Amino acid sequence: MDSTADPRPSSVRSDGNPAPGPDRLAGPPFDRGGRRFGGPRRRPDFLRFWAAHGISQVGSQVTLLALPLIAALTLRADPFAVGLLAAAGTAPSFLVGLLAGVWVDRFHRRPMLIAADLGQAALLLLIPIASVFDRLSMGLLSVVALLAGTLAVFANVASASYLPSLVPRADLVEANGRLEASRSTAQIAGPGIGGTLIGVAGAPIALAADAASFLASALLLARIRTPEAPPRPRTGRPIRDEIGEGIDAVRRHPVLRPLILSATTTEFFAYVFFAVYVLYFTRELGLTATAVGLVFATGGVGALIGAVIAAPIGRRLGPGPTVVVAQLLFGVSGMVIPLAAVFPAIALEMVVASEFLQWLTIIVVNVNALGLRQALTPDRLHGRVNATFRFLVGGSQPLGSLLGGLLGGAIGLTGTLVVGELGMLLAAGWLFASPLPRLHHLPP
Repeated sequence: MDSTADPRPSSVRSDGNPAPGPDRLAGPPFDRGGRRFGGPRRRPDFLRFWAAHGISQVGSQVTLLALPLIAALTLRADPFAVGLLAAAGTAPSFLVGLLAGVWVDRFHRRPMLIAADLGQAALLLLIPIASVFDRLSMGLLSVVALLAGTLAVFANVASASYLPSLVPRADLVEANGRLEASRSTAQIAGPGIGGTLIGVAGAPIALAADAASFLASALLLARIRTPEAPPRPRTGRPIRDEIGEGIDAVRRHPVLRPLILSATTTEFFAYVFFAVYVLYFTRELGLTATAVGLVFATGGVGALIGAVIAAPIGRRLGPGPTVVVAQLLFGVSGMVIPLAAVFPAIALEMVVASEFLQWLTIIVVNVNALGLRQALTPDRLHGRVNATFRFLVGGSQPLGSLLGGLLGGAIGLTGTLVVGELGMLLAAGWLFASPLPRLHHLPP
């Protein structure tokens, strides 16, 4: 790291205690005999955590299909009601995201993850039970989506905050890459598994499979034995002050601040872009539904490859330069999509290539940026720092979608895509104007 950048605000715990478990080591991890541990693959508790994550991710893909299908096919809901159902599932990120960070920092994280898994399993089981007794309703679906989404927010914040207790700092990027690979694999295979299951057993019964995946995840998490650091002592301070401490930790840090500004800018303009993405494919490029599916499937493949190569690239270039270069390539490769309208003969090939490269590069960004965030944040602030990122980045999504819809009617579909892609390209500016280009190693 550049000598002018001061890592102390985030690399030293304010209570003076060492970080928990294996996270005490700032450099490559070694055992007492001086032998290299071999990364997260050699850690049984991380493998249990990884397996729990992967199982629940596949199960969640079933729910993503099943809930709207139940609303549309079984309950014959209108588009507005289906939209409200989708909003119920995403609203918790904005409603309770910052509060989740406070709670994650107040309590042990593994029990919170187990409780969230068990709670989501119980909620999802309500739907097949209601189906058997002919009690399904949009109200029930919306309540389940809202409560399950709330538990998912707590679980996601706790998961990102718990990982540094399971692997050393030097292995955080590799560990995050493996978790991201599981998520990408689930996004590729999950819809096919979910569609088949729904076709055979019906959507309500298929949700029982997702409930079972959460139960399996809870059992795996219950077998983890690596100790966590004790939660910070209760101070009696107002929750508002504790939330503010997490926000200030991000706002004042020379690395975390540009990371969150870049991520929020990227997400905002990505949702400007997504608001008209499919319409552009079908109306401007004349792509069929099959071709659109091919484009999205290619993006999933790119995401999986990005997850696999993120850690090796980060080790070779350094975490900071990797994030900066990959963010820039993400923005540049995306400009191919609006250009495809100028070359209709090869439009499909252009958007497939762009989708593949954009997903590959943004996953490289996300994996390395998350590893940096975890390594640079004191343990007592992990929950609130992760929640601050989730709140701001997630909160930008509906605003971007709204602007995208307005721009689509005002300047056209292609013009809206250009605005979205330019915004995602300019998001790299926050990173260039920070210590990240010189951050070749994690500070001690």
